Amino acid sequence: DGEHKKHSKDIFSEEHKPLHPLDSNDYVGFVCATLGLMVAAGGGIGGGGMSNITVFGGACANTYLNSKKRHPLADRPLVDWDLILVMEPLTIAGALIGAFLNKLLPEGLLVVMLVLLLSFTAYNTLKKAFKMYGVESRAMRELESELTKIVHKEEEEDDEEAGESLLDNQEESGGDDDDENNEEGSDEVLVTMFVVVLFINLMKGGGAFKSPVGIQCGSTSFWVANVIMLGWIFVITVFVRQYLVKRWERKEAVGYQYVEGDIQWDGRATIVYPLVCCLAGFFAGMFGVGGGIVKGPLMLAMGVHPKVSSASSACMILFTSFTATTSFVVFGLLIPDYAMICFTIGFLATLVGQIGLFYLMKKFQRNSYIAFSIGFVVLLSAFLMTIQSLYSMAETPRKGHGSGGICGKDH
Repeated sequence: DGEHKKHSKDIFSEEHKPLHPLDSNDYVGFVCATLGLMVAAGGGIGGGGMSNITVFGGACANTYLNSKKRHPLADRPLVDWDLILVMEPLTIAGALIGAFLNKLLPEGLLVVMLVLLLSFTAYNTLKKAFKMYGVESRAMRELESELTKIVHKEEEEDDEEAGESLLDNQEESGGDDDDENNEEGSDEVLVTMFVVVLFINLMKGGGAFKSPVGIQCGSTSFWVANVIMLGWIFVITVFVRQYLVKRWERKEAVGYQYVEGDIQWDGRATIVYPLVCCLAGFFAGMFGVGGGIVKGPLMLAMGVHPKVSSASSACMILFTSFTATTSFVVFGLLIPDYAMICFTIGFLATLVGQIGLFYLMKKFQRNSYIAFSIGFVVLLSAFLMTIQSLYSMAETPRKGHGSGGICGKDH
């Protein structure tokens, strides 16, 4: 027990070297973070495994760019706030529960399960990406065929008739949709939920972090605080479900026209999808990986349009990374000079990465590039996390990882 306490103390009290002068580890870390974020930017999944401040910087860039974009198939914002309202509360609840198991289960078992989960997720995401790529290729071939027919028709008809034919074709494919996705109040609900969860988390403390109000980790007050936090999230979830079902009923009454990738939030969908999100959050919390690693692939599996999936995932990461970063600031675990450069790298790398990917998507008319971005990042995460975990276990063996308990000490 004394050895474990000494090890924990060393981890959280060790003085980190100043930013300057930069050493080889700094250069390698910054370069890898930049490349990783540039690749992950298009998928809106943050780049799991990096520091929270770096991911937060990337999420700020992603949200800034996406706030100006419109839905590719309808006249509404690109970010789907209904989807975020459904996914985020129970994803957080699942992550809170999963985090307890993370402290109880043996590290070796967690590594194996994590690799299996990420490999399975990467396989399914890349499979969907290749399927989307094939559909896009067929659509492009059909479009070329149609254009060829129009050209031949132009040669046979006079200029006036050809012009009318082209005008008709453009009108048929225009697909104007005046519907504006109702986001009023959605961001306020999310902000309120996060503020309350963050406040309770800070007040209760836990593990290496002492509670500012004297709550002891593992005490009755500690568990009451956790139950209150989960209860608050459940209340938000019930409120969101009622709100979305009423909106769905109004849409049904007026004959609302859905577009490809829209989810109809009826009574069944508002139960099934939140439960799936809770399970995804549980795995994210249990394995200690970023939420974007599971949210991005999950939205694609739900049939959400890739651009909407990317933008909505990035928006959710903004909330979660800000909450985590705030916790680190309060507990004094954020190193100021490193934090500034990590935030800057996160912002600029994501900015360049997203602009570059969306340029390629526009040039080649392929939304599947987002799915490929998500799939490859998840696959790379599986590979790198495996290496990192094995290296960590080899260098500093953690005997009886599961015996440390929730509060990091033997009882």
